[in-house]
Order: sequence, then C-alpha cells, then structure tokens
Amino acid sequence: MHIVPLLLAAALAAGPAAPALAAAPADIPASYFFQNPQFSAAALSPNARYLAVRTGAEGRRLGLAVIDLETDKIEVVAQYGDADVRQFYWINDTRLVYDMGDKQRAPGDRLAYPGIYAVNHDGSGQRQLALRTETERTMSSRLSQRALPSSTQLLGQAGGQDSEWVYAVRPVWDEDTWLLEQLNLVRIDTLTGLAEDVKRPVPMQDWLLDQQGEPRLAMSLKDGKRSVHYLEPASGAWRTLSTFDAYGNTAGSYTPLGFGPAGKLLVSAHNGQDKESLRLLDLATGELGKDALVALKDFDFSGSLVYTKGKLAGYEVLADGRTMVWLDPQMQAVQKAVDALLPGTINLVTPAARPQAPWVLVRSYSDQQPSIFLLYNTATGKLRPVGATHPQINPADMAQLDLKHYQARDGMTVPAWLTLPKGQKKNLPLVVLAHGGPYVRGTELDWDAEVQFLASRGYAVLQPEFRGSTGYGAQHFRAGWKQWGLAMQDDITDAARWAIAQGIADPKRICIAGASYGGYATLMGLLREPQLFKCGVSWAGVSDIGLLYTNSRSFMSDLPQAWKQYGMPQLVGDLVQDAAQLKATSPLEQAARIKQPLLLAHGTDDRRVPIQHSRLFHAAVKQGNPDAKLVEYTGEEHGWSLPKTRIDFWTRVEKFLGQHIGPQP
Repeated sequence: MHIVPLLLAAALAAGPAAPALAAAPADIPASYFFQNPQFSAAALSPNARYLAVRTGAEGRRLGLAVIDLETDKIEVVAQYGDADVRQFYWINDTRLVYDMGDKQRAPGDRLAYPGIYAVNHDGSGQRQLALRTETERTMSSRLSQRALPSSTQLLGQAGGQDSEWVYAVRPVWDEDTWLLEQLNLVRIDTLTGLAEDVKRPVPMQDWLLDQQGEPRLAMSLKDGKRSVHYLEPASGAWRTLSTFDAYGNTAGSYTPLGFGPAGKLLVSAHNGQDKESLRLLDLATGELGKDALVALKDFDFSGSLVYTKGKLAGYEVLADGRTMVWLDPQMQAVQKAVDALLPGTINLVTPAARPQAPWVLVRSYSDQQPSIFLLYNTATGKLRPVGATHPQINPADMAQLDLKHYQARDGMTVPAWLTLPKGQKKNLPLVVLAHGGPYVRGTELDWDAEVQFLASRGYAVLQPEFRGSTGYGAQHFRAGWKQWGLAMQDDITDAARWAIAQGIADPKRICIAGASYGGYATLMGLLREPQLFKCGVSWAGVSDIGLLYTNSRSFMSDLPQAWKQYGMPQLVGDLVQDAAQLKATSPLEQAARIKQPLLLAHGTDDRRVPIQHSRLFHAAVKQGNPDAKLVEYTGEEHGWSLPKTRIDFWTRVEKFLGQHIGPQP
C-alpha cells in the first residue's frame, strides 16, 4: 500500500522527512495551509502501464517522475535546478510532453516563458520543442537552434494520445497594448521538432480537439460577437456553425465541450431555460437537441467529458460539489467500489485512454480533506496511495463547509457558503468573504486553504454567491448586471444580517474581506455599512470602475479590449451613459468617509487590477484614517503566487482580525 510514496521519496533524493503529527487546530502553522504542494498532479499513460507524477521534495524543484506500475520502478525524467515542471500529459503510451514554470519567483520577476519539452517514460529521447528565452538560440545546441519561438505554448489538451505529435499555440499580441489578438495552432512532431501551422479561415482565440486528437472546432471573436467554426473531416474545409453575442447569456449561445456519438457536439447551453444543461448539437444543422443529457435543478451544468476505449464514457459534473456521471456500466461499477472504499469524500475517477492494465486514477478530497491521489486496481479491488497535496493537514482538525440559502431584501433567494470553527456554532466573530470576478461562481465543496485558515483561528466565514454570480441560473446572473455597489452589495450586507439573525455572528465582531471585485465589495461595504462592518481587508482590489477602462504606459490593464468595449458597458456600466452611477459607486471618490480599520494589499505587477487602484485609494483614505495600511508585494500579479507572500499576507490578516474583531469576545 505504501510502496509508491516510499519509492518516490527515494527516487527524488533528499526527500522530505516524514511529516510531524498534525497539531491541534489552534496551533496549525500558516505554512501548512499556504506552502506549495509537494505532490500536485498525476496522469496515467494511455495503456495504464505507467503513471506520471509531478512531485518535489524539501529544497528541490517540482520534477516529473514516471512509475512503472508492473515493476514499481521509478524514473525521474525531468528535474531542474532553476525551474519547476508545470503542466504535462502523455502523447502516447511511452512519451510525454511538458513545460516549465518558476514557483520560487514572483511573476513580475520571471525572465522566461514555459518552453515545451518531450521525453520518453524512461528519460530517453528528451527534446526541447520550444525555447524558454530567445537567447537560448545562441548559447545552446543545434537541437535548440531548431526549437520553436519562446512564445509557443502547449494547447493544454491531451488529444488522441496515439502518435508522436502534439498541438501547441502561438499567441499573437497587439504591439501597443500587449493584449492577445489571436492564437495560431501549431502541430509539432516531438521526435524531430518539425512543426506546421494549422490553416484557419479567420484569426482564432480558442481551439478544441476531437477525441482522435485532431483540430475540429475553433472560436473567433470580432465586434463583440463570438463565432464557432467547424472543420469538416471529409472535405478539410472550415464552416461557421454559429455566431452570437460574446457577453451575457444571449439567445443561441453555447459553450462547446467535446464530441459525442454519431458526429454530435456536446455543449452547455440555456436553450431558453433558466439553468444551463448539457445538450447535443447537430453539426449538420447547427440545432440544439430538445432533451437535456444532464440538467440540474439548482445549478447550471458545469463539467467535463471523460473518454476511454475510444468512446464517451461519462461526465464530471459540478453541483454543490463534483461528481461522476457514468454512461459506461463498467465505470459505474468501478465508481461504486471506489466510493465504498473511500466513504465521506468526493472521489473523481479517471480511466486511461486505452487501458491494457487494470489501473484507474482517483483524486479524493472533501471540504475537510485536501486532495490525495490513489490508484485503484479493477482486478483486485485494492487501492494504492500515490501522494497528497497537503500531508501535514489533519482532516479531523478542519471545519465543515455547508451551502445555505437566505432571502435578500427584495425577496431573491441567495446561496451562501458557511464555514464554522471546529466545535463552535454561536456568537462568533465573522468574516464575510466576497469572491472576485464578479461574474463567476464563488466556490464549491472543496478544501479551501484561506477559509480553513480563518476557521482554524476561530472565525466563522460566510461566502455569499451574490446576484451576478454564475452557476445558479440566468436570472441570478442577470440580476447582477450594472449592480456593482448596489443590489450586489445589498446581497453581501443581507448575508451578514442573516448570520446575525441565526445567532451565528456576534453583531459587534464582523469584518468584510475579499480580492479583486471582492476588494471592491469590501470598500463599498465599509462605506455603506459602517456600523455593521468593523474592519475590512482588500487585496488586489478594484477602487474605481473607471480605472478598469484605463490604459496608459504607467497604468496598463490586461483586460481584453473587446471586454472593455462590449462586455463591461453591458454588465458593469457604461463610462458615458452610466457616469453618475459609476461615480456614486466609486470607493475612490468617497475614500475619506471610511474610518474603520483597513488592510490593503496589492502586487506591484498586477495587470488585471493595476496597483494604482490601491495606491490611489490608500493616499485618499489615510488622511483621515490612521488605521488604513497598504502592503505591496514586489513582483506579484493578480493574486499571490509565492508561498512566502501567502504566509506573510495571511499572518498579517490573522493579526489584523485579532486586533479588531476577536477571536475571543
């Protein structure tokens, strides 16, 4: 049962010592929550003979190792002293492709692109397919001289896994704004390095391979319209399937997911209903099927397709948490057996593409258990552990996450996720955590380091899925259009008042917090509800909607121009037509009114919400508020990429909350 983790430790050398016994919740170090996982991914070869794993050890970079599941022999096939293996996947039974990143440098300090590399399962046949920097051409071997430009990146789709070829994309950037204009698709022979561009009728922004691993769909964006293009297998000619508005859930819109039986495309679409569902789209007529394949009562369909043995075997579906819906009877039986062996957790089972050995990969997790990876043997019915993302976390010390519903002031029902400290239920200090986006789903049933850290420190955490959040139907989404600082903000306030009415929250000890849009909601919450919210924490936060439209040499956002031109005016607010509303809902315009303690944090290289948002706001608020502080993290972008940043920030948050709302009355 323990042979795989032990062999990995030996193969990677200087591996970590066995983790100490998990401490009591109050003593769990911040590093347990916020260090990079030492084991973070695994993938079966198409024939299920080999398992590739991305794993590291204390003081070592993340490398790529391959385990022979017949002999238990482990081969480290990629290990670097100055970079970490990032994404990887099999391209056939014996060959992998991977790229690299740098988990020890902040994004703004990184000097290289991911590159692309291929290697055999035994470490032989390694070849660089795309450069990390263009200077490699003058300082490396002739093989690197033939490598593709450093801007070339993996497509991120494994494809057919039955040839020596792999697909990559080459971004084309606007020379003035450095925003993405198009993605060209490139087919690369991983043995020779020879490459060829895939012909396309118009500039494309996205590509989808079919189950044979060949390009079959591409998506373009022009004048606020998204078009879906289909490549006919027989003629090799492209034709346009559909064109619809790119922003908002407009009539006729859908999201392509993959291909099913009888030449049908599987898509996620509303098709006139409030909730999105999984449906078939006829590629000959472009019509959506009348009957949904998967429809959920309370959630939009969101998920992915699972293929094995050359056919569609099932779906991974997200409701409150993720689950597997199998079409294949054998996989149904496998899932049932795995769930019986691992009760109380979500168990996502992934079969190999063309299995010749009896192994399937399992990722098991819950709201209290970080992900662990296991192998299940379909012949013996036994589980074999492979690795854990956070082995120092004891699930028994973690808090439970529950999905609740409350009534907003206008009668709308709003979902919210509630996490209570272990063994505590009433009169608690509360952190209302607003998600970013905002037009995304906030969370799901999973282990969340930030939430669990706060709960381990004695705080209740409430995460409202305020109107405008996606995943809960078209009505819930549309109700948030142009409601920044208005009804969306009311939903967050009403969530806090619900927690008070339930006896969960101490009304004198409530803090509001969030990142990006959540940072904006934090500042607006302090402005609109000074008696309710005693303090605020905003990181990478928006302080003025107008600034999101701004591009200059010193203040350049990476928000796509099409989003600013067509999406933001419709969903957020038009700079001209809604000028009065945007001014009234600008935290920056009203910064002097905030008197509560405030912790601001921002990365210096954030291009999604540039640091000027926090710098300008801090300059305006600090004149009348000595308890407003700004922390800048050099090189960080929109969110914290480095463990030392995460640990420093959340340690500051812990101290800040302790000073202003407790954990003790």
